Amino acid sequence: MNKKVAIISGGSRGLGQAIAIGLAQDGYQVVISYAQSAEKAQSIVNMITEFGGTALAIKADVSIENDVSHLFSKTKAEFGQIDVVINTAAISVLKPLSEFSLVDFNRVISINLTGTFHILKQAAAHISKGGRILTFSSNVVTSLPPTYAAYAASKAAVEALSKTFSKELRGRGVTVNIVSPGPTATDMFLEGKSEELVNQFAQASPLERLGTPEDIVRVVRFLVGPDAAWINGQVIKVNGGAN
Repeated sequence: MNKKVAIISGGSRGLGQAIAIGLAQDGYQVVISYAQSAEKAQSIVNMITEFGGTALAIKADVSIENDVSHLFSKTKAEFGQIDVVINTAAISVLKPLSEFSLVDFNRVISINLTGTFHILKQAAAHISKGGRILTFSSNVVTSLPPTYAAYAASKAAVEALSKTFSKELRGRGVTVNIVSPGPTATDMFLEGKSEELVNQFAQASPLERLGTPEDIVRVVRFLVGPDAAWINGQVIKVNGGAN
């Protein structure tokens, strides 16, 4: 059985939840970090343990350095190693840039970008030789739809941060890649959008549908596995051909 250990930040909902369950099904011991809903995180842990998997929930706000440090140190204390680190934690505040407050902007940056920085810094200190690190960007970095300015800017910076970081782990056999989903049917994406707008996003792909969490999980499974050992520092677009 695969006894590798994977940390999934933001693992209590959306893509993070789907990834945590998928990796647990593959035999990974998964650590689910969450910022707010302990009950939701624990329900996923319970789901995983019911089918014979191993999971642990740890509260950690990725925008807070001490929380992320605790996440990694507690994982190491519980399992003895960290083999995979996946950062899905993110928020989106959607409105025209002219209507943004500095508080709104700083909140997006603190979680999406500063949170990624904290995760990568701890991963550098703790990940095992030959480990896998994944960060998450978004198709909006290139499509740049209205109201997505702050979110797109934060994700573009995540790409730059991650690509540079991939060159700093030389000699350790660790890969760092960026998954960039297109419109995907998660609560975060669907929230506040009309059926007409959701359909417009779906039609942007020549496959004429939204992505599903399972579409993303399949790519993650590949990238953390042995067949992706020669893929490093890359943005992997998972968007059905939407540009």
